[in-house]
Amino acid sequence: MRLAIAIAAMGAAAVGVRARGAADAGKPDDPFATAARVRVLVFVRTDCPITNRYAPELQRVSEEFAARGVRFWLVYPGGGETAAAIRDHMAQYHFPGEAVRDPQHVLVRRAHATVAPEAAVFDAAGKLVYHGRIDDRYVDIGRARAAAQTHDLENAIAAVLAGKPVAEPETHAVGCSLADVE
Repeated sequence: MRLAIAIAAMGAAAVGVRARGAADAGKPDDPFATAARVRVLVFVRTDCPITNRYAPELQRVSEEFAARGVRFWLVYPGGGETAAAIRDHMAQYHFPGEAVRDPQHVLVRRAHATVAPEAAVFDAAGKLVYHGRIDDRYVDIGRARAAAQTHDLENAIAAVLAGKPVAEPETHAVGCSLADVE
């Protein structure tokens, strides 16, 4: 698992922080510095039950598009999350992709994210083309459908890969607030 290797290589450093030369030490890992046809950032919290319930759907979508140049990152915006807690969270729920910490909310602002889980899709040039819910399973906090009727994240990824604009570039995600994590 890439996360385990990254954490082992970083030692005590936080997830998503590369151990580079002195000039770059401590700077956040940059999902936009890697080659990908589509970048998907999913904003998560370890203490958010809605986030955790989406793990199987995120795994399915990741597997569906992995061979087509789509890369997934789970963004942990809380500065208090330890590398061990993030590693355990990803392993327990089998989340796809790589983990990155965003305690300064740089990625949160770039993606216009407000809750966990919330997805942001960026094209190869790094342009935000979609942000919002993963699907429409959650209508409100405590109110969920038996099954999703619309798969917004999947539709957005497919549109970008097909070279088409995303039909609905912004949707309302339901989840745990990101404003109260620091």
